[in-house]
Amino acid sequence: MSAGKPGNTGITRLIRAFGYSMKGFAACFRSEAAFRQEVAVSLFIIPLGLWLGQTGVERALLLGSWLLVPVVELLNSAIEAVVDRIGTEQHELSGQAKDIGSAAVFLAISLFLLVWILILYPHFIS
Repeated sequence: MSAGKPGNTGITRLIRAFGYSMKGFAACFRSEAAFRQEVAVSLFIIPLGLWLGQTGVERALLLGSWLLVPVVELLNSAIEAVVDRIGTEQHELSGQAKDIGSAAVFLAISLFLLVWILILYPHFIS
């Protein structure tokens, strides 16, 4: 059995973890315009997905494919913060890390569009 942090078990650990998550959301919201835009789009996309999905599976796929976008954006922002923390000088690996994070966001958005097209196209074009 591993020795965890003292006093950080059970409900206390869950409460602290929730607090850290909220701090992460707030930090990303404050510092990342793309994340703020994704939150704004969510106010439209989530109700739309619930309304357009005809089954529970369709609704889950429509919403899940969208929610993956801000999840990947959070991870991308974390990568960028770590790279920026290490140093501000130009370095090939720093640029590569940021570009890979951006590519991950692009793929998440592509998946979102593909899922929505594949689910909704048959409903509206048949």
